[in-house]
Amino acid sequence: MIASMSASDDATGQAPSHDVPTGDIPGRDAPPPDLEPRQDILGPPWAARTIPLGRLTDGGEESSAPDVATLVHHDDAGHRERAVLYLSGFVDYFFQAQHAQAWIDAGYDFYALDMRRAGRSTNGHPRPDDVRDLRVHDEEIQAALDLIRAAGARQVVLLGHSTGGLQAVLWAADHPGSVDVVVLNSPWLDLNRSWLERTVGTALLDRLGTWLPSLPVGKLGDAYGSYLHADSGGEWTYDLTLKPLAGFPVRAGFIRAVRRAHAEVARGLDIQEPVLLCCSTRSGHPRDPGPAELSTTDVVLSVEQMLHRAPLLGPDVTIMQVPGGVHDLALSPGTSREYYTRGAVEWAGLRLDEQTARRTAEQPAGRTAERSEGRTAEQPAGRTAERSEGRTAEPPAGPTA
Repeated sequence: MIASMSASDDATGQAPSHDVPTGDIPGRDAPPPDLEPRQDILGPPWAARTIPLGRLTDGGEESSAPDVATLVHHDDAGHRERAVLYLSGFVDYFFQAQHAQAWIDAGYDFYALDMRRAGRSTNGHPRPDDVRDLRVHDEEIQAALDLIRAAGARQVVLLGHSTGGLQAVLWAADHPGSVDVVVLNSPWLDLNRSWLERTVGTALLDRLGTWLPSLPVGKLGDAYGSYLHADSGGEWTYDLTLKPLAGFPVRAGFIRAVRRAHAEVARGLDIQEPVLLCCSTRSGHPRDPGPAELSTTDVVLSVEQMLHRAPLLGPDVTIMQVPGGVHDLALSPGTSREYYTRGAVEWAGLRLDEQTARRTAEQPAGRTAERSEGRTAEQPAGRTAERSEGRTAEPPAGPTA
């Protein structure tokens, strides 16, 4: 479905086109050099391989820190017909091994991509997360998919969190058929700020991002990071050099790129693959959240904005709200985390099974249907995977609001 862009999406009143990065995207028949996997920072059985980049550029490059991406996976990945490719958010890297294990237990290979200038792929860059056109990441997403397909995956789930969710919907819209389903974990689809900041502020930052793209224009608060990390009483242990509690500076060129992507979402993306949008049931205060909000709500993004933008993603969108979910639903308290994980894995299994059955039915008589190793996910009682414009599917049994 294509929708008209509102004033809150582009204060200039124009439809801003995205900047086209320089270079060509590697073809799917020519994957990048397959460097020997090494042990990942998460330890066994996780392995990582470095993907050299440079065919696409956006002006944020540093000669002293060549752009690379890092593909993380189990050391025995490559033997299953279903796979997940995970894209992290802003000031983030893949460490959600517990969530990944649920996909692996359900019959998938799980791959996580730390994209250029972020997480494992900072590579000494002096300005982490200084990305000036989100589509520069097309190079590493394509390279990762090439490697995953070459390893034997026939069906791929594209899973994105926050900014990674925004990246995922851009990719799916631009490259129909490259993945089979899309799962979004609290995707960043609009700016969680006042009307003035979303209009006048966006117009100013669009110009500033052109002239001074590396200029810091904001920063993240440390309340959410402090809530998550074990050193400050949280449940999770992760590398604070890769994911600092207060984040890295938010730069003008990055915000310009994100707001232009938000405007594209507002106009409608028409993603042809099934999409599952997962989010909390409530948003907390983004700048001064209290303890109860930190542990039971999304204190980073607006749930209302996600629900409003969901129908604009494509004709086949299912919404699953997670009671008690925090911004990264995979890091929510126990019952909410299990609710999200089970719902996402089962939904993906159902939709992939439907696609397999449809292809089997379409095969000419006499040909043997090819079957996937992925398990058949049974649909939870009372829940339907609705093919609708943002309608909410009834949730699986689990925690209540």
